[in-house]
Amino acid sequence: MKNLYNTKKAKDLDDLELRVYTSRLLGANSDLVLHGGGNTSVKIGATLYVKGSGWDLATIEKEGFSPVKTIELIKLLDYERLSDSDMVKYQREALVEKDAPNPSIEAILHALIPYKFVDHTHADAIVTISNSNRGEELIKELYSDYLIVPYVMPGFLLSKMVYNMTELIDWDSIKGIILHNHGIFTFSNSAKESYDNMIDAVNVANKFIRESKKKKEHDLSKIKELISKAKGYDVVMRVNQSATAKRFATKEDMALTQKGVLTPEHIIRTKRVPIVFEEDYEKELERYIQDYTEYFERHTTGEEIMLNPAPNWAVLKDFGTVSFGKDEKEAKVIEDINNHTMKAMIDAKRFGGYKSISEQDSFYMEYWELEQMKLKNR
Repeated sequence: MKNLYNTKKAKDLDDLELRVYTSRLLGANSDLVLHGGGNTSVKIGATLYVKGSGWDLATIEKEGFSPVKTIELIKLLDYERLSDSDMVKYQREALVEKDAPNPSIEAILHALIPYKFVDHTHADAIVTISNSNRGEELIKELYSDYLIVPYVMPGFLLSKMVYNMTELIDWDSIKGIILHNHGIFTFSNSAKESYDNMIDAVNVANKFIRESKKKKEHDLSKIKELISKAKGYDVVMRVNQSATAKRFATKEDMALTQKGVLTPEHIIRTKRVPIVFEEDYEKELERYIQDYTEYFERHTTGEEIMLNPAPNWAVLKDFGTVSFGKDEKEAKVIEDINNHTMKAMIDAKRFGGYKSISEQDSFYMEYWELEQMKLKNR
């Protein structure tokens, strides 16, 4: 995201004019705010000029900022609860100019933050990460120098939560506030620095998202080493990056990897499911072997001897597939079976999804004496 601040244009502006200028910079970017979203403020003396309800940051004028007595807003935080109607009423009572628009619902929070300029947006990139299944973990990693606030309704509830979280905080120790599933606040005693912090923070998220889209690289030599060790012999690998294999390895189709075989007799070649390699190969292989061992223990009658639990093929996330064999011929057989299996699984999605034989039936087939004889006699 480009920083649009122009030092020459901002050179001779007073504080409120600066507030209008940087507010418009934020409002002009739809990746930050949409259709009246977001809010900004500036403290001038004892008065907080905060975006008025109904105004759009992209086109806001000086008249769009509601002048409110800062101390009167902060006093509202003494309440344990405050209804929306009471909050609006008390905020209007705190107006310096009674014909001004209603102050933003975030006016109390703007008053609480002890900096001259405060910017608040609903940046798409940050909310995208926050709204993911790993959102809490990722936001914490990416924004270690920000106060991170769990989702709560905007307005008084949010202001009260931040008030409680910052009672003992050194505000100089944080660069801003991340609101889960909501957005971000940045602030400074400088209009430029507050705006810069916003753009920098959003670009952290943009960079993370951009890098996550890059083609996944896998260490094939490491995979070969681990599988060879688990198998007890030096495996031959066949790497498959066909269009079908690449699609099968995407997030959208990854669940298909655990659906089972195409036809029962394939199981002696491929095992019931492949291993999925993403990042930590050693742990993923350890988990696969443990899962296979538990699968054997669930279904054994006590007469079977467990086969080598290492996988016969692998799905490498965002890359493709790899088949493992004692020799080129075996690896090629496994790859051929996988190609037909993957295509059938993907095609079956159009008919409501893919369903193989049960786990128990798979076990009986895998350990059926007549099937095992095929491997011994090949």
